[in-house]
Amino acid sequence: MNNISIQYLSRAETWLLISILSYFLMNGAQIFETLVIVPKWTASPPDSFQILKGKYALDFKTFWIIAHSLHEITFIAAIIFCWRIDFARNWLLILFAIHFGVRVWTLAYFAPNIIGFQKLINGDQSGAEKLTNPDRWRKLNYLRVALFIAVSLALIPLYLSVMQIKIE
Repeated sequence: MNNISIQYLSRAETWLLISILSYFLMNGAQIFETLVIVPKWTASPPDSFQILKGKYALDFKTFWIIAHSLHEITFIAAIIFCWRIDFARNWLLILFAIHFGVRVWTLAYFAPNIIGFQKLINGDQSGAEKLTNPDRWRKLNYLRVALFIAVSLALIPLYLSVMQIKIE
């Protein structure tokens, strides 16, 4: 690592910090949704599904597409800018793999079910037998959010280690 310049380390540090901050913003939204919104719509189905119905229904799809896309771009940028720092690259790849796994789980399980719940309350019964129990969805969501938070917290010691290289 002797051939890594201070400029390189500064860029690596910057993109790692940007990725951490974007993850924290995303975590904040996830925590809000998990603690405030999810308990409302899972409280007493199908009556509580009303929050997902009609012209003024809650729909976070656009927000989550943008939030996750921006975060994943910054995460990939951090990997690129930390590539020559062996331990940072390796840990970032491991954390990104975990993050990616949770995202795949989100797209395969959570998103289709919430869309299915929205369709169900709006009168479309197709696929209703495939939907999970909303209470199960809520409990698994706690695990999903905890995994995202764990990955973001694991980035902090990595960032501090990259900062430490610059000091030495």
